[in-house]
Amino acid sequence: MTKVLNVDALPEPSVLKRAKRRRPGLLVANAIALVLAAMAVTTIFTNPRFEWETVGKYFFEIRVMKGIGVSIGMTAVTMVLSLVCGTVVALMRMGDSRLMSTVAAAFIWVFRSIPMLVQLLFWYNLAALFPTLSLGIPWGPRFVTFDSNSVIGPLTAAIIGLTLHETAYIAELIRSGLLAVPDGQRQAASALGLTPAQIFFRITLPQALRVIVPPMGNELISLLKATSLVSVITLADLLYSVQLIYAKNFQTVPLLIVAAIWYMIITGAITLLQQRLERRLGRHTLISADKAGRVKRIEHSV
Repeated sequence: MTKVLNVDALPEPSVLKRAKRRRPGLLVANAIALVLAAMAVTTIFTNPRFEWETVGKYFFEIRVMKGIGVSIGMTAVTMVLSLVCGTVVALMRMGDSRLMSTVAAAFIWVFRSIPMLVQLLFWYNLAALFPTLSLGIPWGPRFVTFDSNSVIGPLTAAIIGLTLHETAYIAELIRSGLLAVPDGQRQAASALGLTPAQIFFRITLPQALRVIVPPMGNELISLLKATSLVSVITLADLLYSVQLIYAKNFQTVPLLIVAAIWYMIITGAITLLQQRLERRLGRHTLISADKAGRVKRIEHSV
């Protein structure tokens, strides 16, 4: 015998409640996380050996602030140079010329293989290999000659080493972003009569940036932290500045905490800028017309 379902007897959809699935494992994990977090906070703020008064005393110390300026400046200059050089290397790597592609691949292989610290020490001690640097005609006369020690100081060596190291990684990031754009779009744009430059800047690059920006933000943060390595060549960045201070007052842990907090603050600012840029690039523009025929530009989030 077939039963007839009375639809009128069913409750309204607004009355229905979704039954929550019980997850005892998740509750236990949350409880453990809360306990561990409480233990960490209690230990940090109750242990007198952290010496938070000393941390507050040196947090805005003039040498620390100058070191922050050096670290941020090196990061900004290196990132700009690496973006320019990395774009050139990526385009060479993707080009039709086998020679240029091989040269770009060799460049990436060499500077991704050598650790950054080794590169910094090498460029800082370049004068031992080349006492003088000159400009002139290859295998011909020299027009200008410089002393290597006067040209390549700690700051110059740091920027050269960081830039070459980052260029190799950024070139691969840019290449991966360009390869993510379907080749059919470039062919369609070429069929419409767009020049190669217009195709790159209007079609390929805007779409590639959506792929490039997230890992590029991580690379920028890694570069900021890598600037701490320049302390080995006596460049007064943030880490070297606090090292100079605690070498005199022997407050090692509080001064390292000062450096760690400042690195966290700068990294947080970079992360916020990255998120805003990702949201900006996550929008695409549609063009529509109203009844009067006027063109409108409408932004939609992806």
